[in-house]
Amino acid sequence: MSDTNGKASARDQVLQQLRDGDRFCLVTHEHPDGDALGSLVAMHRILTTLGKDSVMLMAADEFPLPYEYRSFDLAGLSSVPPDDISQRTIVFLDYGNIDRNPLSAVKGEDAHILNIDHHHDNTRFGTVNLVDPLASCTAEIVWDLMVALGVEPEPEVADALYVGLVTDTGKFMYENTGPRAHLMAADLIGAGIDVHGIYRRLYEGMPYAKLELLARALQHVERHDDGALTLTRLTRDDFRLSGAEESYSEGIIDHLRSVEGTKVAALSRELLSEAGSGRKKVSLRSTDGEVDVSVIARAGGGGGHRQAAGFSTELNDEQLVAFLRDAVAAQLAAPRA
Repeated sequence: MSDTNGKASARDQVLQQLRDGDRFCLVTHEHPDGDALGSLVAMHRILTTLGKDSVMLMAADEFPLPYEYRSFDLAGLSSVPPDDISQRTIVFLDYGNIDRNPLSAVKGEDAHILNIDHHHDNTRFGTVNLVDPLASCTAEIVWDLMVALGVEPEPEVADALYVGLVTDTGKFMYENTGPRAHLMAADLIGAGIDVHGIYRRLYEGMPYAKLELLARALQHVERHDDGALTLTRLTRDDFRLSGAEESYSEGIIDHLRSVEGTKVAALSRELLSEAGSGRKKVSLRSTDGEVDVSVIARAGGGGGHRQAAGFSTELNDEQLVAFLRDAVAAQLAAPRA
């Protein structure tokens, strides 16, 4: 697959193909977060507003979605690739690495792919790669495309884009929050979104089982190397005894990230869907940018952003702690550029 030369050229090519194309299939990464889902839904609505035939594709085992995202209107979503998938333009949204895509039908050598993303470690797997690491979120790139296409944001689009923005910027608190993020927010607020309603939907109304799971996670907290690494773990028993769904672990790591002296926060959780495998999902957060956690995640077979990344592993608890301690120490000891 050929790449494009320069971000501006890629943007122009994506805009042209969105204007000229007739049939599209939209996909995002597994275990989609607010940015992934917001970008997916918004792009789908933008294309249908332009009169295009658009299908959103997501594996059946992604459902039910986390409770905070269940209000998304997913009309037009399928768990099975359409019969004409080979004739459609495939749009990957918020997707850093196509090799981790379980849907083989949308990554064949002949597939025509628009890769729209903001991960700095994106592998540029598309036919056209619109990858902007300076964007606060993929939703910001979708918003920019929407404006350039002359599409007015209907309520569902504005809502979806704002969810992507507010979740990926940590309610505008993360370092990826640039001026355009606030310009985007102002535009969407002007379009009539219910800011307080979105906040309540995302961050309040917590199921009691999620609080129980948080309590269990806090009981398992460990600190290593003078607190540089703060981590906790959740077992399948923790989920079972608290009555929590797998997605209820979302947000727990932010409590660890906020602890004084922490350079890297880590949450390891056993995968409920892979009982007996010993496989865990590890989430990482960097506090002050001194450690690039995407480097650690890639070493573990995953990826992500400088300050938020993750990977899956079969290492036992002791091996995982040793791996993380070594990886954090290696970066802290490295000379500054």
